[in-house]
Amino acid sequence: MTAVLSTDVAERCQVMGIINVTPDSFSDGGRFLEVDAAVRRGLELVRDGADILDVGGESTRPGAQRVSEREELARVIPVVDALARSGVPVSVDTMRASVARQAVEAGAVIVNDVSGGLADPEMLPFLAEADVTCVLMHWRAHSTRMDDFCFYDSLVDDVRAELRGRVESALDAGVRPERIILDPGLGFAKTAAQSWELLAALPALRELGFPLLVGASRKRFLAEAAAYGRRQPDVPADRDEASDAVAAIAATEGAWGVRVHSVSGAAAASRVAARLRGTAVAAELVGVPAGRR
Repeated sequence: MTAVLSTDVAERCQVMGIINVTPDSFSDGGRFLEVDAAVRRGLELVRDGADILDVGGESTRPGAQRVSEREELARVIPVVDALARSGVPVSVDTMRASVARQAVEAGAVIVNDVSGGLADPEMLPFLAEADVTCVLMHWRAHSTRMDDFCFYDSLVDDVRAELRGRVESALDAGVRPERIILDPGLGFAKTAAQSWELLAALPALRELGFPLLVGASRKRFLAEAAAYGRRQPDVPADRDEASDAVAAIAATEGAWGVRVHSVSGAAAASRVAARLRGTAVAAELVGVPAGRR
């Protein structure tokens, strides 16, 4: 089967389901470390409404240590291969060009590099060579040090400028512009307040002219919003409702996609936003003022 992928921002917001093939991811580390468990989880996410599955073998939670290339390959490639064979569009979440290469050979149609090509000098040339769709995230340092880099002169302006720099580097390497998706990197080298500020600035980020992927799912900056009515200590899975709310905001603001652990709520948000956008377009075509819809 051949996977189908659209990066047209006019389409419904894509829902990217997360499969962490790791023992130490902040939310679900160890649950899907075995290949069979990861594949079952992926197919479950598709049944719940995922459009794309994002397979990662290296945790990027704050403080996480890097794994070896051999270990990352062993975790990721069998899962990518099995899911791609089922006809599901698969993304590989990696900062290594070698892992990206083997994942693409196994059927991945997106390379999701949270470092935006900064962690491995071979990544951007590979992306150009393979002519594969890529996600370039705003990133300043590896997980062990990223919290030391939360200082900005002007958060939104600085993130825009640094993302623009990643785009320019990708274009210089030969990556075609239509292959580029940008991710503002919520939670990466950003405090909770900064993540909220950046989320509110999605319209300004869209002005960069590239599709946006928003990854807020279960992140620590959502903890306060998710705590209402709860007496037990905060755990990442308790943040799914807040994550769904962010997905609805992102979809309404025209994001190309949202990256989530729990899919069904985000899929509903995507459909509602698309329906609302279609209603707005139809109303404009017949001359109905927005306030009277």
